[in-house]
Amino acid sequence: MPATKLTDAAYKNATSEGKSIRKIQDSDVSGLAMWVYADGRKYWRLRYYIAGKEKSLSLGVYPKVGLAAARKKAVELNNQIVDGVDPSAKRKADADAAKLAAVNTFEAVAREWYDKQVKTWAASHALDVKRRLERNIYPTLGARPISALTPPEVLAAIRKIEGRGAHDLAHRVMGVVGQVLRYGVATGRGERDHTADLRGALTPHVKSNQNAVPAKDLPQLLRDIAAYDLPPINGEKQTRLGLQLLALTFVRTNELIGATWDEFELDLPIDLPAGACGPMWSIPACRMKGNKAHMVPLAPQAVKVLLELKTLAGDSPYVLPGRTPTKPISNNTMLFALYRLGYRGKMTGHGFRAVASTALHESNKFQPDWIERQLAHVPANEVAAAYNRALYLPQRTAMMYWWADYLDSLMVSKTLHKESASLST
Repeated sequence: MPATKLTDAAYKNATSEGKSIRKIQDSDVSGLAMWVYADGRKYWRLRYYIAGKEKSLSLGVYPKVGLAAARKKAVELNNQIVDGVDPSAKRKADADAAKLAAVNTFEAVAREWYDKQVKTWAASHALDVKRRLERNIYPTLGARPISALTPPEVLAAIRKIEGRGAHDLAHRVMGVVGQVLRYGVATGRGERDHTADLRGALTPHVKSNQNAVPAKDLPQLLRDIAAYDLPPINGEKQTRLGLQLLALTFVRTNELIGATWDEFELDLPIDLPAGACGPMWSIPACRMKGNKAHMVPLAPQAVKVLLELKTLAGDSPYVLPGRTPTKPISNNTMLFALYRLGYRGKMTGHGFRAVASTALHESNKFQPDWIERQLAHVPANEVAAAYNRALYLPQRTAMMYWWADYLDSLMVSKTLHKESASLST
């Protein structure tokens, strides 16, 4: 096949001349040829010999790769061949190395670790971990090979969080990074957990309890909440009902926000004989902090609130739908409502749990085990086989009915109920 002096114009107009493949050699660069197919496709290829064996290598598609670029590539590859390097073998080795590097980046290892762990976590915790990595770590460390990371690199990424004043988050994120690094070591891709070298490098975070009003202020708080959707606040009725349900059930805020209507049995009898159970809220394990299903007996007051919420929710599957019916309200909705009522720094959604725990314990009417179980405080040494979500359920039902009546008694009195006063001393 005679070598042909090719120009871009000549190659642009080249055809297969009726052949299935026409190979047009270039006279300027050894081994370079154009393959023109019957359907009009045009490819650059380099034919070469290595260790006495003929091979060929694709250099790209025309016109994406022009004549000058093809010649430049061919010259570079011919120089490798002169040095004893097989371009085909090198290309494969480079591709394999890139592929290996892609699965060994911090982000790739972290996502693999996350997929292994997420099945054992509550949905809210899983979302927290995912956000912490995606927002704080992947932008800076995600593309780095996990084996190449250094303690100063990890510290620099964590200190960006500290720079925002989020000291608690910085410690939490470093804990997650440490788990990923240890997983990398266990799977043979990482060298060590660098967070072990960073102990003492972050600003200490002093954990504080969630703000909660003292017992003497509870009656006023309840009255303020009841007026949330009235002047002068004019807040959302749904938010007011959500706060009231939070007070009546004292579940965690995330557990209420993610609640769907299929978790509730509201059509059971409310007036119960002793030892019986009525309307119930069954929270699945995947939404609980301890990854264990939880049952919340619903007093008549809670059922009334839920029926009002059902009317507001319409066709949404969520008890507290957001602006988009297919999603629940924001995590901050309840907190910001308390801010609007003047309780910034005084009360949080979680604070209802502290208030209820104190009141129930100090009433001397209920056994501590009943209260702790209703707070979903399951002993750490209780194995899964022994866990019973319905434990003490009749006693807990009576306790939740008492709690709802107790809140009502505080609401209607301008002065402290005697029992409430005793709790604040």
